Amino acid sequence: MSLNFKSILNLTVLSALCASPVLASDLVYKTKQALGAALYFDNNLSLHRNQSCATCHAPAQGFIDDRKNAYLSAVSIGSDGVSIGDRNAPTASYASLIPHFAKKKNGEYFGGQFHDGRASTLQDQAAGPPLNPGEMAMPSKQAVLARLLENQAYQASFVALFDQHVLKDAEDAYSAMTESIASFEKSEFFSSFDAKYDRYLNGEYKMTEQELLGETIFFSQQFSNCNSCHQIAKFPGQSKETFSNYEYRNIGVPVNQMVRKALGKDAEYIDNGLLDNPLVTDVKQRGKFKVPTLRNIAVTGPYMHNGVFSDLKTVVLFYDKYNSRKKSRQINPETGVAWRAPEVPETVALDELKKGKAFTNKRVDALVAFMKTLTDKKYEHLLKD
Repeated sequence: MSLNFKSILNLTVLSALCASPVLASDLVYKTKQALGAALYFDNNLSLHRNQSCATCHAPAQGFIDDRKNAYLSAVSIGSDGVSIGDRNAPTASYASLIPHFAKKKNGEYFGGQFHDGRASTLQDQAAGPPLNPGEMAMPSKQAVLARLLENQAYQASFVALFDQHVLKDAEDAYSAMTESIASFEKSEFFSSFDAKYDRYLNGEYKMTEQELLGETIFFSQQFSNCNSCHQIAKFPGQSKETFSNYEYRNIGVPVNQMVRKALGKDAEYIDNGLLDNPLVTDVKQRGKFKVPTLRNIAVTGPYMHNGVFSDLKTVVLFYDKYNSRKKSRQINPETGVAWRAPEVPETVALDELKKGKAFTNKRVDALVAFMKTLTDKKYEHLLKD
């Protein structure tokens, strides 16, 4: 089974097959990746049989939740059709390259899945949504096992790929399921490294003048401070760059008031970010969130951990407000009023945010143009002019 993007129709067929309670006994997934692909698209692993991993991380849309809802897709709606969370579903593209959650010698945390790193590994992350009452809402691992046992192809495949006892214990079965999903998410299907930027580095694409200007601004600390957080390689132009150091920062993002109101949270409620990670107790980490990859950033909005901004240009202007003296830069173009205050003002990384220079309109547009070159080839048709 090929796992390139052209196989997505085959994977959709797999999804339909998985909806059947009985399959031919000889239909066995030969690898953990192939089994993981079937599981990734299986709606039966949600309480109401209406959601899968692919629902909130759709392969055709940059692995985000592109469903239209009353919250402008800032947050996702759960299997019950009502429940929502307080955070935006991050893209699953390139997620396999995020390092395990850890603490550096300088005290900075990095890595881990979810916005606060609470799932150290990709397999840990895959274990979360099926049992989350606000997401796929399955009541227990035993209930998940019961759904797996409905499917004869799963029965044969789990035994062949793990052992004959794997489906006799809910813990073992759940672990095997999440291992398989993680294996699928580690495939090139999620991390293709074939964007215009990659082709440019390989001499297969000629950047426009605007894109080249954006590249210069992005990588030069003389003009911006973008690469202090959004570069992991030592030098620009390195292959396999994911455009994140996977550390945690508070950049002063305001509350998404529409979502917060829908959740019925009182005015005192604060999303603590990294401090909500059970492994973190340092109050200085409050309000920090993991630096996201910029791969496919132009097609994976809305932006920030709470989906508060709809447009990528708005994000650049949000950063520029820290350095520009222009009155116009103190206005959120999406609301027409001043940028709202940070949710957690005491830990905002002002030293880093104010290292850059104010951007002209030309440079704002150039940065956006450069970030569009980080879009995987299969998603370039989603780009907006």
